[in-house]
Amino acid sequence: MTVTVLTPDRLSTADIAAWQALQRATPDLASPFLSPEFTRAVGRHRPTARVAVLEAGDAPVGYFPYEHHRLGLGLPIGSGLCDVQGLVHAPGLDWDVRALLRACGLCLWRYDHLTTSQRPFDSGVVRRSRSPVIDLTSGYEVYAAALRNGSSARARQLDAKERRLTRALGEPRLVFEETAPERLETLMRWKSAQYRAKGQVDLFAKPPVVALLQALMRTRSATCTGTLSTLYAGDRPVAMHFGLRSARVLQYWFPAYDPEAARFSPGILLLLRMAQAAAALGIERLDLGKGDERYKQEMKTGDLPLGEGCVSLGTLPAALRRAQMASGQKVRAMVAGNPRLRGIALRAVNTRQPVGRWT
Repeated sequence: MTVTVLTPDRLSTADIAAWQALQRATPDLASPFLSPEFTRAVGRHRPTARVAVLEAGDAPVGYFPYEHHRLGLGLPIGSGLCDVQGLVHAPGLDWDVRALLRACGLCLWRYDHLTTSQRPFDSGVVRRSRSPVIDLTSGYEVYAAALRNGSSARARQLDAKERRLTRALGEPRLVFEETAPERLETLMRWKSAQYRAKGQVDLFAKPPVVALLQALMRTRSATCTGTLSTLYAGDRPVAMHFGLRSARVLQYWFPAYDPEAARFSPGILLLLRMAQAAAALGIERLDLGKGDERYKQEMKTGDLPLGEGCVSLGTLPAALRRAQMASGQKVRAMVAGNPRLRGIALRAVNTRQPVGRWT
């Protein structure tokens, strides 16, 4: 097996077709976060973006998107935003982790959303987590019936909220795929306010993140399509979501709602209508993303396992990088545990960043 490292913009048309074919061959790798389109979009805004092309004979058998940072630190492509990570590979492919890292010029690759079918990387997992999912393979009606049977009281509550929303603001309707750029601006404005109200880092204070979402909204392919969905009440948008979809998977990514409509639970009503529209398109899974939020636990039908950890060369530089990572984690924990320091840090990171910064 040979490994060639490219920047994403140097991927050929044949590479993209081969990459997409590998995704189609392995359902576990169908996430749009693992697509060539996502990697290329990130690559336009992050000079650290790379792709390792694995070939056996003359045929590509794997594509490993990653970011190459200082001192040999490797991170997943779109680190901080990417909810599914790993190497896209031919069915049954095995690879030598150390050989791959050496070819990529890395001493260590750290991940926090490692997907399944990544046995060589799995050896470095130090923490397991799960991503709640909605299984739509049998269609939306089957899912909705199971939801009602599982919690009839919750279903009645949502029906009542939808009726109140109708009376107060107008009949709810879904636009599954918005195309107007100003709608994305509305979502980001709502989401920024939500981040700040919860004392979280405002991702949309960073121009490269905004530019990435704008580019992904224009992306259309079988393996990655940016999808902005809006729930209207009458003519008024009350909840929005921006995510990515492939032919099989819809990735739940950035949901937001109008705070003035919060009493109607518009985000949950939007999620249910999105699931219905996705099932009608033949999408088999709505991946809600890692997290234990109550609504995810209520809406899910199951979970996908994810891993957090790292793989390394086992060399002195790799050991130093591990120590550096551990030190950084301790500092972040100290800041998070001190309200004054946390406030200072949030004010710093939520100030609009120069174009060269990402997260």
